[in-house]
Amino acid sequence: MDSKLTLKLDASVIQRAKLYAKKQDISLSKLIENYLSVLTGSTEGAVEISPLVESLTGVIDLKDSSTKKDYVDYLSKKYS
Repeated sequence: MDSKLTLKLDASVIQRAKLYAKKQDISLSKLIENYLSVLTGSTEGAVEISPLVESLTGVIDLKDSSTKKDYVDYLSKKYS
């Protein structure tokens, strides 16, 4: 059974998420549902993650704050 959820997010995050969902030909609601399913360990209705994508998880170490800032700047420029 589907339920409605209201989230308060940064406007730039929403815009980037909408663009990403459109490129993936998936609704933003389904994208978020899939993410939360993967995050919580529930695979019901979730899109399967390919072995390649799974192998890339955690490849980028963003513990260094300057690296994280550079990455955030890059994403901001890319999606604005």
